[in-house]
Amino acid sequence: MGEIRAESVRNIALVSNVGAGKTSLTEALLYASGAIPILGSVLQGTTVSDFEPEELHHHCSASTSLLQFTWNQTAITLVDSPGALSLSGESLSALRAVDAVIIVLNPGAGVRTELARLWHRVRELDLPCLVFVNGLDKEGASFDAALDLCRTQLECAPIPMVLPARSGSGFDSVIDLLDDTLIRSGCSSPKVERAAVPPEMEQAVKHARKQLIEAVAERDEELLNRYLEQGDLSRDQLVEGLRSDILTRQFLPVYAGSALRNVGVWSLLNACVTLLPSPAERTAIHSVPGRHPETGQPCERKGSLEEPFSGLIFKTIIDPFVGRLSYCRVLSGTIHADSTVLNGTRHVREKLGHFYTVLGKKHVAVSSAQAGEIVPIGKLKDTQTGDTLCHESAPICYPGLELPRPVLSFAIEAKSKSEIDKVSLGLHKLIEEDPTLEFVRNPETKDMVLSGMGQLHIDLALEKLRRKFGAEVTLHTPKVPYRETIKATSQAQGKYKKQTGGHGQYGDCWLEIAPLARGKGFIFENRVVGGAIPRNFIPAVEKGVVEAMQEGGLSGFPVVDVRVTVYDGSFHAVDSSEMSFKIAGSMAFKKAMEAGHPVLLEPLMLVEIEAPTDTVGAVMGDINARRGRIVSVQANDHAEQIKALVPLAELLKYAPALNAMTGGRGSYAMEFARYEEMPRELAGKIIEEHKVERHAVAAH
Repeated sequence: MGEIRAESVRNIALVSNVGAGKTSLTEALLYASGAIPILGSVLQGTTVSDFEPEELHHHCSASTSLLQFTWNQTAITLVDSPGALSLSGESLSALRAVDAVIIVLNPGAGVRTELARLWHRVRELDLPCLVFVNGLDKEGASFDAALDLCRTQLECAPIPMVLPARSGSGFDSVIDLLDDTLIRSGCSSPKVERAAVPPEMEQAVKHARKQLIEAVAERDEELLNRYLEQGDLSRDQLVEGLRSDILTRQFLPVYAGSALRNVGVWSLLNACVTLLPSPAERTAIHSVPGRHPETGQPCERKGSLEEPFSGLIFKTIIDPFVGRLSYCRVLSGTIHADSTVLNGTRHVREKLGHFYTVLGKKHVAVSSAQAGEIVPIGKLKDTQTGDTLCHESAPICYPGLELPRPVLSFAIEAKSKSEIDKVSLGLHKLIEEDPTLEFVRNPETKDMVLSGMGQLHIDLALEKLRRKFGAEVTLHTPKVPYRETIKATSQAQGKYKKQTGGHGQYGDCWLEIAPLARGKGFIFENRVVGGAIPRNFIPAVEKGVVEAMQEGGLSGFPVVDVRVTVYDGSFHAVDSSEMSFKIAGSMAFKKAMEAGHPVLLEPLMLVEIEAPTDTVGAVMGDINARRGRIVSVQANDHAEQIKALVPLAELLKYAPALNAMTGGRGSYAMEFARYEEMPRELAGKIIEEHKVERHAVAAH
């Protein structure tokens, strides 16, 4: 691996909607290249890239796979990441590690939310692209419809590089416009058969090839002059122009075929080598910006072998048997196994383990890696996904991965108390593998809360938890962290007097509590005059109030947004103590709360929903039904963005509801906005539920 020149490397991510056939295409590319002897099947669970038990069970990719092989003296790394929207963190991470992208389009499915979001990120990263239109063996599949999708939904000018010779059940060949040749292939052999263009297609091929040549010539003055002089361009001239245009994203070359039938794959495989850029070509245009980890000053790497080593960890795998593997994109220099490097993100030294090349679950050890290569590194102790590794003498830190926040949460409970530690340890390991998962212990509700990007994401995580760490859990809807406050000013006395023989205990204070504006929290004031309470006991009164605020009188939720003033009291020269005034302060606060018209507050979330235009009415109606208030609606490409304030209690099961309303094309994110008073009738139900729950706990 370390002996391969950077010019002979291609790092390519495959992205698509769910079900477009991305994993089947990777299988066909491996088969056509001779890397595997038999074409595997997703449905039969025999593909190279989907090998985890969870992937075999769900018949879909659940995590990023590396597929490294050679074609025409070029080392190709295909990065096959999941297509599901709830697993998009994997794909977004993978895009930081590659130099080009193949978009797999299913003309019948269109461009759904998951692909639209990935396409937006591809454009932000300025990654060169090819499109492969898959599934043309299916009845009704249309190559022209796919070209229209590119124009309308990807907003790019598509340039057909092949034409399907036929479609439907008899589909077995495409016409390669670069070679002006019919290419026939199938599942029985990775070899292809070349033939002349059929007479009935000569006109269509001539027209398509003319469009291709003119599109290339228009973007290069020298090629345009040659075309005007000669009326044609040679294959080499076309390839030269195409490489330049693809590198600068001038247009979108489109290939087509059937991954399941191994049709059209040979042309795409050639395009990976002849048209897509090497790491050296990419970094010649896009140097990699970073910062010095100590000074924060900007610095960069050009991506050459002569520069000091640096690399970005974009994926972590932790297996109880194999151990930890960190997928590293080497961005500059050369590095050898067992070297010591600096983690520029965490400012710690790291001893590298073995390096590998990977084909699915097959690992082969190698001794070194160099700029432009992707290499799994074994046994890193402190390095996490998104971290930068670099040479100690030339430190650099690259920007971390920009990943979406979780939107769906569940309270989880270990099936037995003996497994609590096992659950906690296992989930923290899974989060190292997948940073879009979150696991916290809510100090208020006492829940262990697992959050993810969607139901599939959570399900896969729990299946891995069971398989890898032997821990089983049950899921519950998480509790809502309500709050309590008051609506009126009130006063109350707290008097604590206890005689036990010898020194007794005596504390006496008068408190006034008044409501504050939402979000103002808690203010404590001392207005005692004349020494009614000695100064040294005032902090004890405040401490008693603060403790009493942790559990309000309505339902035991914390009290917020109140001003508490101690204004009078009395003391005993012998029996008064800090403890007695702390207890008195707590007693006075609880009495004053009862008289201050206490109410229940609920958390309000700011929700940003992206929904296709044809579903906006249904989504907005549903928001209103959930006691939400629409803040704004904004058109955004082929969808609309709705911002709304919605009570958290109404959003606990929102993800599946939104999927149902939008046919899986909608998505949302939310963040805490503020607390707001809960309607009286709903608050009454919550208060009663918590009374029953507390009585049950007390009885137990």
